[in-house]
Amino acid sequence: MAGRQKSLGNEARRPVWAEVSLGALAYNLEAIRKYVNPPQEKRKMPRKILSIVKGNGYGHGGPEVAKALEKAGSDWFGVTCADEGIAVRKNGVRRPILILTSFVPGEESRLVEHDLTAVIHRCEQLELLDRAAALRGGKKRVPFHLKIDTGMNRLGIASGDVECFARQLGGCKNIQLTGIFSHFASSGVFTQSYVGQQTGEQEERFYAALERLRALGIDPGIVHLANSAAIVTRPETWADMVRPGAILYGYHPGYDPIEKREEAEARVPLKPVMSLRSRIIALRDVAQGAGVGYDATFVAQRPTRIGVLAAGYGDGIHRSLGNRGNVLLRGKLAPIVGIISMDVTMIDVTDIEDAKIGDVATIHGTDGKHTLPANRVARSIGTVTSDLLCAVSQRVPRLYVP
Repeated sequence: MAGRQKSLGNEARRPVWAEVSLGALAYNLEAIRKYVNPPQEKRKMPRKILSIVKGNGYGHGGPEVAKALEKAGSDWFGVTCADEGIAVRKNGVRRPILILTSFVPGEESRLVEHDLTAVIHRCEQLELLDRAAALRGGKKRVPFHLKIDTGMNRLGIASGDVECFARQLGGCKNIQLTGIFSHFASSGVFTQSYVGQQTGEQEERFYAALERLRALGIDPGIVHLANSAAIVTRPETWADMVRPGAILYGYHPGYDPIEKREEAEARVPLKPVMSLRSRIIALRDVAQGAGVGYDATFVAQRPTRIGVLAAGYGDGIHRSLGNRGNVLLRGKLAPIVGIISMDVTMIDVTDIEDAKIGDVATIHGTDGKHTLPANRVARSIGTVTSDLLCAVSQRVPRLYVP
């Protein structure tokens, strides 16, 4: 697969592309679904899956992967804003789409128009959404979800503001609460530190707010809490629906202690979905002592053969990989040398026999039987996998393969 660039049309194109395996995506979704619906539970209704496709589907192409995930059985989708939700809708996705960071004043009418489910994280948003729903007309109320801030201190009403929320909701006749949720700050941490105890504290605050809401006679609808790390390691948080993000795309998040990562990977095996590739467009022999790239941060310690890839940080190769990262070439690791440029990256191919112009290099992903996982690359430069995946820019074509 990596040895050729699939056709993007009749004309020649710059040789950099991201190969997205829809088969791997469907495999990961099914693995998650089976895991959170163990047969021994015998639930009346299986837990739903809300697939996170924000950030252009973690760089994989939001509308495209949402369509594939809907076909594979995803129940809901999560995006950041109205624009992302509208793009997913326009690609033919019919199932519910949750706008995770809500809306700014004036944007609520677009959510109603495109049948996007708003998140309320400030009580004053209720009136805005209710007014937009009234203008739409019709007898059916517009649904929304309520976000509770349980300790992350980003978005959400404070758990102590449930009564205020209930009073304001009582005056809204055109909208309906259909879900309630919160977001964990550190669900992958299991140490005895404050951070390690934070998830349990967040759960307690959330369920206390939920009980107050029910005591006020309000049906919360779908309850959802678990992000990727909690899905794999904290079954007690699964509730009615789970929200996989990174694990959908083939990567477990970081866990502390490290033994948890090994346990998680064994518990829910995943397949990387994206492979970022480019071709060698030039080869040059560099003498010992010669510098390569901007500021000559790499100086050849021997006669060296340099391959130039047609991709740089403008395409999604993290700039911090210069002089410390590798690419897969002919089944071997080729070191990245020098500062990564916006449009090209240099690699040392001295030890790779018969390397030639046109050869395909895999920046992260799979190359036949070999894999250079994005999470390993991310850890090597002190960042998270999502950072690498989301960095793949719009100018990089996505090729969707079975």
